[in-house]
Amino acid sequence: MKRELGIARCGLACCLCTADCQGCRSDGCAGAAWCENRRCSEEKGFGGCYECSVSCEKGLLKKMKPQAFKAFVARYGAEELMDCLERNEKDGIVYHRDGITGDYDGFDDMETLIRFIREGKKP
Repeated sequence: MKRELGIARCGLACCLCTADCQGCRSDGCAGAAWCENRRCSEEKGFGGCYECSVSCEKGLLKKMKPQAFKAFVARYGAEELMDCLERNEKDGIVYHRDGITGDYDGFDDMETLIRFIREGKKP
C-alpha cells in the first residue's frame, strides 16, 4: 500500500491502484484530463465527492465500488478506509487482480460492500 497516494476524489483507493499514476491529487494524475469527479469536486472546492451532499452518478460514480467507497469515506473518513483496506490486503483481499477488478467488485448492494470493507469477510 502506498498510503501517501491516499484516496481519490471519487473515493477509490489511489493507495492500492496498480496503474502507473501518481495519484488523483497530484499533477501526475493519469485521469486529470478526463475525470469528471476530479473536475467537479475541484470546482466546488471539495477535497472529494464524499464532501458533497448531492446524490450523484457523474463519472466513476456510476459504478457501485466508487459509490460505496465514497459513502465509506463520508461516514468513517479516509484514514479509516485506508486502515481497513490495508488490513484486508494483509488478509489476502485484493483491490486489483487482472486489470482493474478485484475482490471489492461485483457487489450490487452498497451497504454489503461497506460491511465487507469494514469486516473483511464476504457475505
